[in-house]
Amino acid sequence: MATLDGQPVTPDDLLPLALTNLGHFTSMRVGADGRITGLALHLERLVRDCKTVWGADLDSVRVRDYVRQALDGHDGPCVIRVTIYDPTVDMGHPADAGQPRVLVTRRPAGAMPPPPLRAMSVQYERDLPAVKHTGLFGALHARRAAQLKGFDDALFVGPDGHVSEGGTWNVGFLNDQGVIWPKAPVLPGVTMALLQQQVDHQVSGVSLKQAKRMHVAFATNTSIGVRALSAIDDTPMAIEHPMLSKLREAYMSIPGETL
Repeated sequence: MATLDGQPVTPDDLLPLALTNLGHFTSMRVGADGRITGLALHLERLVRDCKTVWGADLDSVRVRDYVRQALDGHDGPCVIRVTIYDPTVDMGHPADAGQPRVLVTRRPAGAMPPPPLRAMSVQYERDLPAVKHTGLFGALHARRAAQLKGFDDALFVGPDGHVSEGGTWNVGFLNDQGVIWPKAPVLPGVTMALLQQQVDHQVSGVSLKQAKRMHVAFATNTSIGVRALSAIDDTPMAIEHPMLSKLREAYMSIPGETL
């Protein structure tokens, strides 16, 4: 299912996104009851990023209407992705584009939480990390490199040797002091923000060596909730911990919002 401004999308509509790939998005998990956890934060992200990427004001009420339309008649959990892009964009003159439109797609949701993942450290920092943009080449290239080495995904390490985030997820850690989120240029994930509202935490620089000494490492995003890391490089990590269970319970207890 895909619509552009509420109408069925055509291949011609998608060509500029496929060939130029200038845009931003958010992905939202919709529960069986039709509610969306963190809906307000997802909409805030879209409005904020639209101003940054396009210099335009996005009507969040209109976005709600398009998402509601995409869910009409659909039962069961799913993931809705809202992508904001301008089909008139030209690679040679991107400054001429400034009329972003709303692409809404729907796909089935996976089980939560998914099994633990093994992460390989990769030195990498996303372009404009504060924006959830469609420029995923670097992140997916790192993920592919990790998978070719037998891992599930990549864990990014900045030039300063500090851990930042994963391929498409935020990373957090547990030690004797509690929950620690890396202090680094990262995408401000909605799931991370919701957990920070629910559970006491610290934000601190975490070197790769320190990360491997933590009691637990975990990944968070809308699609996976809270997912344990079973290894960082060749260092095994615990996948069960009372605080990890508390984080999952805290996230699952957050009431979903209605459209």
